[in-house]
Amino acid sequence: MASTLTVLEVIAEPTRRRILDAVRSGERSVGELVDEVGMHQPGVSRHLKVLRDAGLVEVRRDAQRRLYRLRPEPLMEIDEWLEPYRREWANRLDSLERHLERTADPIDPIAKNHRTKDSRMTKDSRITKDSR
Repeated sequence: MASTLTVLEVIAEPTRRRILDAVRSGERSVGELVDEVGMHQPGVSRHLKVLRDAGLVEVRRDAQRRLYRLRPEPLMEIDEWLEPYRREWANRLDSLERHLERTADPIDPIAKNHRTKDSRMTKDSRITKDSR
């Protein structure tokens, strides 16, 4: 659980989430991340170090460049931890849906269409009267 807390603290920062979004689809160089995130290189590098220390990204050298890519395993741990909460919310929403189905008056589509047409006609007739 300690690693989960660290990952949660790391991804709480919006710039780090933007970096993760950028590397989600594939490897990115620091220069590409600077362009995508809109931050100077030293700032991006600091965030990348935090992400790397948390195990969220890995780096490989390609000549002079460093290429970063996502390591999804720490995020999968958070996903597993969140699952019971998602299930609880889904159950509550299902309960609410059943309650609304039991207690709501059915909507008459014909009456609804009439009201819409009537209100349009009233509005149209006001425009006609006002423009005279």
